[in-house]
Amino acid sequence: LFSDDRRTSSESQGHTKSPRLTWSLSLCPCLSAVRGRRWIELGQEQQKSYVMRLLDALEVTDRDKRLKVARAILYLAQGVFDECDTDADVIHWSRHNVFLLYDMGIFTALLELLSMEMDNNQACSSAVRKPAISLADSTELRVLLSIMYLMVETIRLQTEDDRPEWRTAREAFKTELGSPLYNGEPFALQLFTMVTKFCSMNAPHFPMKKVLLLLWKTILFTMGGFEELQEMKVRGRERLSLPPLPEDSIKVVRSMRAASPPASAMELIEQQQQAKRGRRSRRPLVKQDSLDTYNERDPFKNDDARDEEEDGEEADSGIEGEVDPLDTDVIIQPPPPPPPLRPPTERASLPKGLPWAPKVREKDIEQFLETSRNKFIGFTLGNDTETLVGLPRPIHESVKTLKQHKYVSIAEMQIKREEELQQFVLSICCLDLSCFRAERLKAKNPRCIYQIALLKLLLAAAPTSKAKTDSINILADVLPEEMPITVLQSMKLGIDVNRHKEIIVKAISALLLLLLKHLKLNHIYQFEIVSQHLVFANCIPLILKFFNQNILSYISAKNSICVLDFPHCVVHEMPELTAESLEAGDRNQFCWRNLFSCINLLRILNKLTKWKHSRTMMLVVFKSAPILKRALKVKQAMMQLYVLKLLKIQTKYLGRQWRKSNMKTMSAIYQKVRHRLNDDWAYGNDIDARPWDFQAEECALRESIEKFNSRRYDKNQNGEFAPVDNCLQSVLCQRVELPEDFHYSYEMWLEREVFSQPIQWEGLLQQAQ
Repeated sequence: LFSDDRRTSSESQGHTKSPRLTWSLSLCPCLSAVRGRRWIELGQEQQKSYVMRLLDALEVTDRDKRLKVARAILYLAQGVFDECDTDADVIHWSRHNVFLLYDMGIFTALLELLSMEMDNNQACSSAVRKPAISLADSTELRVLLSIMYLMVETIRLQTEDDRPEWRTAREAFKTELGSPLYNGEPFALQLFTMVTKFCSMNAPHFPMKKVLLLLWKTILFTMGGFEELQEMKVRGRERLSLPPLPEDSIKVVRSMRAASPPASAMELIEQQQQAKRGRRSRRPLVKQDSLDTYNERDPFKNDDARDEEEDGEEADSGIEGEVDPLDTDVIIQPPPPPPPLRPPTERASLPKGLPWAPKVREKDIEQFLETSRNKFIGFTLGNDTETLVGLPRPIHESVKTLKQHKYVSIAEMQIKREEELQQFVLSICCLDLSCFRAERLKAKNPRCIYQIALLKLLLAAAPTSKAKTDSINILADVLPEEMPITVLQSMKLGIDVNRHKEIIVKAISALLLLLLKHLKLNHIYQFEIVSQHLVFANCIPLILKFFNQNILSYISAKNSICVLDFPHCVVHEMPELTAESLEAGDRNQFCWRNLFSCINLLRILNKLTKWKHSRTMMLVVFKSAPILKRALKVKQAMMQLYVLKLLKIQTKYLGRQWRKSNMKTMSAIYQKVRHRLNDDWAYGNDIDARPWDFQAEECALRESIEKFNSRRYDKNQNGEFAPVDNCLQSVLCQRVELPEDFHYSYEMWLEREVFSQPIQWEGLLQQAQ
């Protein structure tokens, strides 16, 4: 729960030296009546009365007193750790106190304070003029955001021992966050506004790490994670009378196993030299599936560990062996431990077959029949997929097989419906989608400025980005007022800065992926709008630039200090930190946070390029194949799956020599990626490989998007088809929207349009009679 904000207590409370902070209920003047008593000893009614006093004290005008009360609330939300002896006690009391705080209305009061801090022009202007911004410039904001993050994340997570009133409170809080109750817009949009203000340099003191974490958890809570998305997809297909999904993609990915990475050039050269010297080399003689079995204990074998790879009498463990409880919303769940190692001859007992059921689109069947008719009967029948007269028997069997695996997506139905709406403007009723949360979010963000702001932050936080004078300063909420003067302090700050950037990348990648998936399920053209804006904002080269590094080192980075993790740092005695202990880092072999970010970015790249040949050519132009192939060395099944998907869509453009030199990668694509029955991705003979129609494809998509935007979001839509009101009284009673500068020229308008125009009153009276 607290791993993404491990020094929440010490940073936000203003104490960083003592692990056992001397906080008690007497820290706030309004709680002086219980001085000397422990919070955990108080009854429910007493606790409520003191929280009510805190709520009243939040409304004082004195800024320092208000901050002190907010810190007292933060202490309660963090589980009154000074009265607890174990980590479990802290989490228990944190959960109890958070539901109590929400029941007493603390969150609404915090929202008002947050809005006040956002509109504090004096703080914004002073931060803009400062040459260097530090933690002291965002103290109030960090305390407020820490409380709100703890409340959102604690209430969002369900446990088996939840009380019935807690479950009711969870549903009420979820509805409250997703409704336009705060300044006429959902809470997520208020946080998005903070992001855009920060990126436009109008509020450089905003603590972006906390804002992005809270924004991600809010979207995850109100709109749902991947499990909820899968359920919504199933219900959507039932509503459209479509057949059920061929398989549950979440379960399939969980059951997949990582494959051995492709051999590097150095390995191939050494194998050739060994063959010439007559040395026995087991590796070229073992089958592909056997290699996958033998070489999966160490997930981060580099090219220098070839001898260990060839000795590989090892079982499967590694990245797939553990799960981060924070990331349960993402389908990075490993399968159960594999059985003990068996000789290759006994692998026949394992289940065989490809993991995915093949799919065929309606368009693929039409293209197949068009080619067959041109070949055998010399003419085509358009989009007719039923008439098979004149075609030989094998073609009949082929069409039957294709139709058995035909898959109609929700997006195809939405596109078809949109074409009908554009063609029959008046006769077809449009479905009102304003009740969907994704629709509300999209209607408030027609130009996708929020997603562009997230890309700017992602660029600034990428490990391969170089610092520039005009770039965004994302370290405002991690740099202290006084810079370190010792080696130990410098090392600690360096770890904090790297960890800070990793958390920002994690939050942005998860947020973008969630938004894309929800928008695509809501309406395909909403997804295409955001996707096209991201592509035009150079999202594809940005993600490739992110992966153009030593990805193994990034995933195995140890930018964390275990003894400073919350709640360990406030419950146990802290050992003395030394340079050696900081260099050693934690005991984890890999960083779940960075692995999570990499998988999310790969999935975003897949969503942007799927069925878009022009964007696939961007992958080819930016030479993504060697970058992605290096990412295959990370032996985690889900990450390898999305890397192989990206390699598959561009294989036909890479040439015969590349395919010949990378047969192991081609085999992995065949084994792990879903098949399209008539997609000859491995040969490059597809008609889609022609490069001259790529620009036309993007232009056609842009035209469809503009028509959708005009019909869905324009205020004056269908103006020429609107009925005319002939009633004089109703016309005069209508409110007319005037431009903002009209009142400046109102007197001139009266003189020109009213007083200087002669009016024949007698004629008007005669006409009225």
